Amino acid sequence: MVPGTQGPQTQCWVHGTCSASGCASGACAAVTAEAGPASLVSGLFDRKRPDVIATTYWRAPIIWEGTFNRQALRSHYRQRNLTVGLAVFAAGRTADQYLELFLQSANKHFMAGYRVVFYIMMEDPYGLPDVQPDPLRTFQVLTIEDDSWWHDRDLVRMMTLGEHIISHIQDEVDFLFSMTVEHVFQGDFGVETLGMSVAQLHAWWYFKDTENVPYERRPQSAACIPFGWGDFFYDGEIVGGTPLQVLKLIQDYLKGVTQDAIHGLNSTYESHLNKYFFLHKPSRLLSPEYSWDTAFHPPQQVQTIKVLRLTRRAL
Repeated sequence: MVPGTQGPQTQCWVHGTCSASGCASGACAAVTAEAGPASLVSGLFDRKRPDVIATTYWRAPIIWEGTFNRQALRSHYRQRNLTVGLAVFAAGRTADQYLELFLQSANKHFMAGYRVVFYIMMEDPYGLPDVQPDPLRTFQVLTIEDDSWWHDRDLVRMMTLGEHIISHIQDEVDFLFSMTVEHVFQGDFGVETLGMSVAQLHAWWYFKDTENVPYERRPQSAACIPFGWGDFFYDGEIVGGTPLQVLKLIQDYLKGVTQDAIHGLNSTYESHLNKYFFLHKPSRLLSPEYSWDTAFHPPQQVQTIKVLRLTRRAL
């Protein structure tokens, strides 16, 4: 399988080898409409790096350092008076181990210069580290029940976030990211990452043989992607987009989990996430620079590590 193909009916891959009319289901045209006029998208993401793929076959930018016009993006988004949300799940001992470093680094590097609301999902509302938010930034603690998460942290994380999107987050922010707490921001995580639906490319699997990616293959599972099909393998540690698009992903995931339970199956959150993005193409893809695992030595394509993902210790 070639990365970025949908199986036999679609052979296109990089923008330039396909057209909106030639792609299956008009995917290119649909995502271009999401992102805005083609001239605007081209003006913001017009930089070239021959060593990486910078555009998907459905014309969504893949964000690598050096592939976007930082000044043009900042000028474009300054006019919109944005507020961006960042939800982080810090349950159990992860709050003690990682949360302070996460908040310190995010406070400095995440959407610098823009209004940001940090939504911190944790058990103890009084256990927030002594980190003072910078101007334009606020912290909100979203309390989760003690020990409710231990059997499936991803399920509880998504359920909790979905409930809060419905009750208040959708009215508070223009864009929303969800991350796990085992991340440390190293550099600017800016407006180049914003889009209606944002997916993170998996740091390990991006550079591996795509025929062996760990998609769910059991036909009975709602998360199944058959052999020979698929685009990329996406990392479940980071997702983003507008609040309603993130909610749509969560609802689809919970529906899939329920369907699998009926059939006695238990597919992973990441499998359901990959099925969702296979069916609903993201309008922005973040390169492995935005979630690089400390267990791996970065290849030459990874010129700048924006966010480090720490190896999770036993909880």
